[in-house]
Formats: sequence, C-alpha cells, structure tokens
Amino acid sequence: MVGKAGWKEWADGEAAGIRAAGQWRAPRDLDAAGPEGKLDPDGRPVVSFASNDYLGLTQHPAVLAAAHTAIDRWGAGSGSARLIVGSRPIHSELEHALAEWKHTDRAVLFPTGFATNLGVITTFAGAGAFVVSDELNHASIIDGCRLARAEVAIARHADAAHVDALLSASRSDRKIVVTDTVFSMDGDLAPIDDLAEICAAHDALLVIDEAHAVLGPDPVLEHVEAIRIGTLSKTLGALGGFAAGPAHLCDLIVNRARSYIFTTASTPADAAAASAALTVVRSLEGDDLRARLRGHVERLRPGHPSPILPVVIGDERATLDAADALLEQGMLVPAIRPPTVAPGTSRLRVALSAAHTDEQVDALGSALARITR
Repeated sequence: MVGKAGWKEWADGEAAGIRAAGQWRAPRDLDAAGPEGKLDPDGRPVVSFASNDYLGLTQHPAVLAAAHTAIDRWGAGSGSARLIVGSRPIHSELEHALAEWKHTDRAVLFPTGFATNLGVITTFAGAGAFVVSDELNHASIIDGCRLARAEVAIARHADAAHVDALLSASRSDRKIVVTDTVFSMDGDLAPIDDLAEICAAHDALLVIDEAHAVLGPDPVLEHVEAIRIGTLSKTLGALGGFAAGPAHLCDLIVNRARSYIFTTASTPADAAAASAALTVVRSLEGDDLRARLRGHVERLRPGHPSPILPVVIGDERATLDAADALLEQGMLVPAIRPPTVAPGTSRLRVALSAAHTDEQVDALGSALARITR
C-alpha cells in the first residue's frame, strides 16, 4: 500500500520528468475584458493573440445583458442535471435556435465542447462499431475514441482516400468517421464534402467538430447521416457545447451520453449569453464581424482559411524564446509544444479576433517578421 510519502515521491518524480523535458506549464492570470489586459506575475500590459473569442462577443453589450437578465431570473447555477430538474426554458430555447442555425432537426446542449465529444462518440461508438479518426483531431475526440468500445483506426491527416480505404476494409455494420472541420493547431480544413460522399457510400455516420469554423466551412449534409458538434465558447463567446443532427440520433444522445446525463446543466447565464450571441452571429452585424475577422487574416496570411495562424519554428527552446520576445513587445502569443503537437513542430499559435484593431494586427505582423526572418 502506497502511503502519503509514497504518493508525494511519485508526484515529485513525475513533475521532475516534465520539467527535465522542458515542458512544465502553469496558468497565468490575464486581467482582461477583450484583447487588452494585464498579465501576471508582473501585471504588464499586453494584447492577447491567444483567445478563441473570434468575433469578440464575450464583450458584446447584448450578450452581457442577456447573461445578467438570466442570473436575475434563474440564479447563478442550474442546480442539477437536465434530466432531473436542471433544465430551464433558456436551455430549450437555445437548443431550438442552434438546430435552426445548423439546419438540423434537433440540438442537444452540453456544459462544454469537450463533454460533447465524449458524449457523442461514446453514444455511437460502442462495441462492434468501427471509427475512423483524423490523426490531428482535437484531444476531446481522441479521448472520446479511447473511452468508446469500438475499434478505432487513425486516418492520415485530411486524407479522404485513406478514410475510404479504411472504411472499405472494415466489416463492421456501424461505421463512423469523426473529424474536426478546422484543425485547432494548424488552422487548416478537413475535406468535408469528400468525407460526406464517402460516408454516404459506406452508410457511415459522419461526426464533424465545428468548434473553430467561424469563417466556415458550412457544409450541406443532406445525403448523409451526420452529427454536427459545436462549442459556445469560441464563435459565441460563452461556455458550453452542443450536438446537432437528426431527431433519432439526438434522442439517443439524450438517453445514452453519460457526459450529458450525469452532469449539471450549464448555467442559465451561459445559455442566455450564447443565445444572444447566436442572434448577433446570424444578423448583418455578424456578417460585418466575420468580414472584419477575414480582413485581419488577410493582413497576415492571405488566403488562409481560418483565424488560427500557426508559425511553426520546430525547436521547443527557440519557440519559447520567440514567444518571450513577442511578450517583451506587449504581445501575448502562446508557444505550443509537445505533447500538444508532434516533436519537431513546436510553434507560435496566433488566434485573431474581430476585436483586434488593424493597428494591433499590423504590429503583430511586423514583430513576427522580425522574429522569424
């Protein structure tokens, strides 16, 4: 039996190994409302290029007002899981709006995007199923596949032909393809239209995670069984996740997804904020915000499909040095290192927002040019 001292020795050894690899991490408080704020430990002023608040909706007056109103009406928390007494009218209203937005029968709200992937994948990928997952899928998809009892095959990144070959080789009657649409570390796109055709040909379920797809793609999935997974914490500037799809699949998620059934419902404030943000996104103002974000991307990397701009340096130490150099100039850009990305591909990960000014984006572009030349 391991005693208290034994656990400390084990934890200290594990921590020492992480430190020796140069991969020790700790959170830093950023006192900010929007891109500009003060960063601990010294309170230096910075402009953050690290947030996924792509449209700047965390600070939108209508979004803030909706959250305040929800707190006044329903309180700070939901108090229980949705299937007990945690469901509030705002949860159902948001689900209806999300389903309409994604052109599906139904939507199911989860407390986080991570919980959504866990719940959806484990619902459909039980024993006897066969899952094909892109090699660069998000950690939540990877963990969902690990928790499921299905056979899992890893497809080469964004390689539709490889997905087709893997499906063809499987004898399973229940085949599933799961992929991000916009990949979180490279900002590139999956071949969704090709994957939809392949899934239709194999009677496979297509599961797509659209967390970062603020600038698209927005695929038409009429001829394939599909679940669209999204998050409320990026494009919509709140917190939560959802799965949208046919009623028969969403009904099963409600009754099988453990990360839905056994989790306290998202706060009314989060749901109300996301609902208000969705109204903005679907309006002319939303069009203007996306156009502004698209313009920022064009200033730094013309033609790039998303607001995630990787600057691959390779060496971990050099990447950390580059991030430190930017920080000295008042720009917070995270250094992404293994195990988040593969060894030898450490990078700066720039995330742009409509809330950034043209001047801030231009200053970042100049700084990156000096660092990487």
